[in-house]
Amino acid sequence: MISYDGLYAQLKSKGITKTDLTVEIGISSRTIAKISKGEKLSQKTLQKIADYLGCDSNDLCRSISDNALLQMLRDEKENKISGGLYHELQVLMTYNSNHIEGSRLTEDQTRRIFETNTIDVGDGLPVDDILETVHHFRAIDYVIDTAEEVLSEEIVKHLHYILKRDTKDSTLNWFAVGDYKRRANMVGGRETAKPKDVPIRMKSLLGEYNTKKEATIDDVIALHAEFEYIHPFQDGNGRVGRLIVLKECLHHNIIPFIVEDSKKHFYYRGLSEWRSEKGWLTDTCLAGQDTFIRLLDMLDIPHQ
Repeated sequence: MISYDGLYAQLKSKGITKTDLTVEIGISSRTIAKISKGEKLSQKTLQKIADYLGCDSNDLCRSISDNALLQMLRDEKENKISGGLYHELQVLMTYNSNHIEGSRLTEDQTRRIFETNTIDVGDGLPVDDILETVHHFRAIDYVIDTAEEVLSEEIVKHLHYILKRDTKDSTLNWFAVGDYKRRANMVGGRETAKPKDVPIRMKSLLGEYNTKKEATIDDVIALHAEFEYIHPFQDGNGRVGRLIVLKECLHHNIIPFIVEDSKKHFYYRGLSEWRSEKGWLTDTCLAGQDTFIRLLDMLDIPHQ
């Protein structure tokens, strides 16, 4: 649904009615009806109205999600609300996801970067740990912004770009930031998809997944596991994979899960044994969903 509160505010401040728009700029009564019903207008029409009112088209309307959790995250993000769900999700997911991959930043240091954009670096903290923490905050923002879009290779690659740009890896001429890997790699002694096979396997994985109109938590977990088996990027696959999980949970109105660093050994075992035993990974992800539910309860946010 589209909210036209911004448009109504502009009209009221200028003493203009919706009917006046049909006369002054030739907007049809059908378009006026769409505004009244909260239906989407074309960007061309929005820009025409904005030009007439002397404002930015982005100020006229905003999308309202049917997913109350997603809408809360968007509202808190837009209004820079401190101490709410958006704030805590940023800190907890960024800390845990980065720490699973070897970051040395503590949860307190992660929180300080998010809240104050400063850090007491202490002794010998790698610059990339700090950069990738800031980048992960921006990647979560991107996930919230694109949550209702169909998962695509473009979105997946852009998540990788956000995470890895400006890092030491980006200076390596063979490291493809925001694109699939150029060199074969392994994870936990297990062979992953060869570079030449990644595009077709990713296309197949996303194509099959996107046929599901209403994905379940099991579908999202399976998507995550198969993504990690492909391991499409040179590095950053775990973090990108968990960001995809967040996006798809928000897309399908599923309570997200946060894999805690303390559970990483169960998580790795679950991924390693996924093809033969799905229970390990499923149980770990469901425990991560309980972590998110506890966060909702602490913030007194209703949930299903």
